[in-house]
Amino acid sequence: MQIGDILDRGAIAARASAPNKRQALALVAEIAARNFGLDAGVVLDALVEREAAGSTGVGHGVAAPHARLDGLTRMRGVFVRLDQPVEFDAVDDQPVDLIFALFAPPNASSEHLRALARVSRMLRHTDVREHLRQARTPDAIHALLVQERPSAAA
Repeated sequence: MQIGDILDRGAIAARASAPNKRQALALVAEIAARNFGLDAGVVLDALVEREAAGSTGVGHGVAAPHARLDGLTRMRGVFVRLDQPVEFDAVDDQPVDLIFALFAPPNASSEHLRALARVSRMLRHTDVREHLRQARTPDAIHALLVQERPSAAA
């Protein structure tokens, strides 16, 4: 599975504003609802429930919220770049401005975890994060995210 398989250009917000974590998650939920034919309230509830189990702020200004949702038949993604970072209770206590949310059908098992691992590995790279912060359009962001990168050697 490639990032391009789960992330459509229409599910990317290149410039967005949210005053706090909950509003950032609500923005993600609205984009998911609009693009995947879901109810925004249901999506937000699933994201908030997952955050209650532990923050998905993975560090370096990145969050990877995720949830399983009825109504999906395959993995889907939403990417949001915030104009101003928000507190996200991230592991490094840094505010978040890059959000890559993943949504899986209820029956997705290892596929969900593989997608989460792929996104996390990609956003671990400083150059990727900086290019995403500088990209001006959803098309530019999409191109950066779907670009294949060689695996880092151990």
